[in-house]
Amino acid sequence: MKLTGKRIAILAENLYQELEVWYPLLRFREEGAKVVVVGSGSARTHSSKLGYPVEVDRKAEEVSAAEFDAVIIPGGYAPDIMRRYPAMVRLVREAALAGKVVAAICHGGWMLASAEVLQGRKVTAFFAIKDDLVHAGATFVDAEVVVDGNLITSRKPEDLPAFCRAIIAALSA
Repeated sequence: MKLTGKRIAILAENLYQELEVWYPLLRFREEGAKVVVVGSGSARTHSSKLGYPVEVDRKAEEVSAAEFDAVIIPGGYAPDIMRRYPAMVRLVREAALAGKVVAAICHGGWMLASAEVLQGRKVTAFFAIKDDLVHAGATFVDAEVVVDGNLITSRKPEDLPAFCRAIIAALSA
């Protein structure tokens, strides 16, 4: 169990992409990590794009980056809602600036842009948000996973195996 003793936050809000929450959540628990679902505070349970629920363990305003080794930002349309909550943006910014692993997949890059942590960084994401990331100062690369220091990004659900392997490798180093 490569992640025993590690604490990972997975962010959640309505309209999340099902696999991008549940695949990492279960995979990291399988490796021994303590995974905490962190919500915006708008609800105790959030529904995915297809209506699948995820229960929130903690609200963003109740946590700090210091509590976690990594923060995971799933995609779907949830990141567009997440970034409306200053506590969620603060958590991402603090984790990134503290050198914690910050990983975003699909539309999760919207949170990285709102947290203002993309200047001079290489990232990937779902192609539809490429312009947003470039305008935030990132260099966009079309690859299944891009690792730039503590920042790990992927494009879509099909990239989840590579995305999770990169996060596990970063947290195991």
